[in-house]
Amino acid sequence: MPRIDRRRPDQMREVTILPDHFRKHDALVSFGATRVLCYASIEERVPQWLVGAGMGWLAAEYNMLPSAGDPRQQRERPYPSGRTHEIQRLVGRSLRAALDMSVLPPMTLHVDCDVIVADGGTRTASITGGMVALANLLHSENHRFRNPVLKSLVAAVSAGVVDGETLLDLSYVEDRDAEVDANFVGLSSGGFAEVQATNEHGAFSREQLNVMLDLAGDALAQLHDMQRKVIRAKYL
Repeated sequence: MPRIDRRRPDQMREVTILPDHFRKHDALVSFGATRVLCYASIEERVPQWLVGAGMGWLAAEYNMLPSAGDPRQQRERPYPSGRTHEIQRLVGRSLRAALDMSVLPPMTLHVDCDVIVADGGTRTASITGGMVALANLLHSENHRFRNPVLKSLVAAVSAGVVDGETLLDLSYVEDRDAEVDANFVGLSSGGFAEVQATNEHGAFSREQLNVMLDLAGDALAQLHDMQRKVIRAKYL
C-alpha cells in the first residue's frame, strides 16, 4: 500500500537542521511536517542529590505547544503528563550517552525541546536537534573543560510495521495505525544507545526487528552526517 506522502518504505521524510535559528545554541529541526525547537544552556549548579559529588549533570525537558497537534491540546499545568515525562527522560538518557559525564564539572546542562508542529517522530526529532544545540554549546564553552565532554553524536529515528509492511520514519497517521512502533537511538561512534519497540496487539517477529534495525542503522548514519555539517566542532 503506498505511503501517504509517496515515500519508499526505507525513505526518511525530508530532514532539516537549522542551528542558531532564533538565537545562539538553539536548533530548529524538521522531520517532514514535524518541527521542534531545541535550546541548550548551562546552569551553574547541580541537582540536590549531586551536591558535593564534584560532577555535573544533563537534564532535558520536552513540551508540546497547545497548537502543535490537531486538535489543540490543553497546556500541561502544573506537572507534565506521563507521556511527556517519559519522552524527556528518553531525551536526557540519549544525550547523556553522547557525553563523558566524568569530566563534566559541577554544572547542569539543560536541553529544552519544544514541539511547534507534531506529525510523528517528535521524540526522535528532539534527540537529533537537541544534540546539535548541545554540541554547539559545548564547543563554545570548551575552555571550561579540561578534557572533551562530547565523545560521540547521538541521533534518533522511528520505524514500524504498518499493514504488514516495515516502514522507516513514521508520520503521525502511520504511527497511529502501526501494529509495531519502534524508536532507535544511535551513536556516531557505533551501536545503539536505546531501542524501544512495542506491539500493542500481540508480538512482532525477529525478522521484523532485524529489518527495522537495518533501516534505522542506515538512517542514523545519514542523520549523523547532517549533524556534522551544522556542528561547529569538527573532530567527531
